[in-house]
Amino acid sequence: MRVNCVGAIIHDDAGRMLLVRRGRPPGEGLWSVPGGRVEPGEPDAEAVVREVLEETGLAVAPGRLAGTVDRPGPGGLVYEIRDYLAEVAGGTLAAGDDAADARWFTHEELVRLPLSPGLLEALVEWAVIGPGSGSSATA
Repeated sequence: MRVNCVGAIIHDDAGRMLLVRRGRPPGEGLWSVPGGRVEPGEPDAEAVVREVLEETGLAVAPGRLAGTVDRPGPGGLVYEIRDYLAEVAGGTLAAGDDAADARWFTHEELVRLPLSPGLLEALVEWAVIGPGSGSSATA
């Protein structure tokens, strides 16, 4: 069974990327871009806005699709994740919902974090971050 999900790739004015530490499975304890499941009948853009607000307290304006990945889930589930670029439009950063933490990181800091499997490689492939940022990653 396939599960539709969205994620948001958000940078601040200093070029840092917003990541959340997952507070629940899948990926509990790992850092990832904010996001989650798309509700039935919900457009991706609305899901991005809702998920980012729930997990980070920030209001965002979603932009273009950065890329799509499939990730295996429990019991044969496949998460089809569509990650969109987004810009902060308001709010105050605070971890919420299933996020245990939410912080801004430089691209250089990303390689030292326990990231969701494949995240760093996808960000490099989609040219969201430079290839040098992920060259020493083992995530």
